[in-house]
Amino acid sequence: SKEKRSDCKLLVLALCINKEGFIRYSSILEGNTADPKSLPNMIDTLAKRNPSRIKDTLVVMDAGVATEENLELIKKKGYNYLCVSRTKMKDYTLSDDNKSVTVMDARRQKITLKEVKTEDDKDYYLEITSPSKAMTESSMNRVWRERFEMELQRINDGISKKGGTKTYEKVVERTGRAIQKYPSIAKFYQISYIKNEKKPKQMLRVDWEIKDLSAMESGHGVYFLRSNVRTLSERVTWEYYNLIREIECTNRQLKNDLNLRPIYHQKDERSDAHLFFGLLAYWVVNTIRCQLKREGESCYWTEIVRRMSTQKLVTTQGKNPLGETIEMRQCSSPSKQAKQIYDKLNLKH
Repeated sequence: SKEKRSDCKLLVLALCINKEGFIRYSSILEGNTADPKSLPNMIDTLAKRNPSRIKDTLVVMDAGVATEENLELIKKKGYNYLCVSRTKMKDYTLSDDNKSVTVMDARRQKITLKEVKTEDDKDYYLEITSPSKAMTESSMNRVWRERFEMELQRINDGISKKGGTKTYEKVVERTGRAIQKYPSIAKFYQISYIKNEKKPKQMLRVDWEIKDLSAMESGHGVYFLRSNVRTLSERVTWEYYNLIREIECTNRQLKNDLNLRPIYHQKDERSDAHLFFGLLAYWVVNTIRCQLKREGESCYWTEIVRRMSTQKLVTTQGKNPLGETIEMRQCSSPSKQAKQIYDKLNLKH
């Protein structure tokens, strides 16, 4: 697992949702199945349940399952595909008309779309430039740099510390593990090993420097969409790909908002029941969010709960002159934000 937990078994929950985010089909798969390997069977299963003209079917997928093998398989079956390119393209030119289209993402930030040409020119490629994504990637890069350099500093501290790792081979091995831990950032570093001249079997220190800072920062916020359909415009291609955002939103709500995982059960039937109740809860959540989205409100479930939790049910108890206990229960007045949600759902305050 991603958490490196060898003591816990994995369950894979597969969901098929429509564009409003409602679940059409669900199934539980083996935990040791890689995403790319499960894609062909999923497509065949869905095609049997939803008979349609194969040539009009577009399979939209993220980079995780868009292997060359899967793309070839999808084409052989007669389907079309749209995905994120798994590699950052280098040898490409802009299309002849040099046209760029500007669209807005979910946060109302600008994104630029440009059609590009490649050497083999087999597929249709769209360059996506997102300033907000560039900021996120730059911030993540800075974090990885700090962590990688901290690892290298610990190695140097161990060399100078009593009882620390000093043997040349052991230090190189330890540095190799740090490089393996942060491969995306380590490739930009030049690492030098300085031997201890007085004690040749020991390391004196490990030096490092960044080879090319501009290379590290280049390409942030730029990625490519790839499709075998050339008749779609830039805007339509982007809108089709954005259907995948609803799936990501579903995952976020199940994992974070509804705490579907981890599952603390020892038996299969209890784990199945846990998932079943989680999906029932998701139906309630998505019904409310779908109604709110039609009224222009697209906040997540945690934000809806936060706004509505400002209204409380207050219980007041007291005794009358006869010694009887009187209990009154009243709702507090909803805040302005809570009233807006009530109004959009056509509910009483």
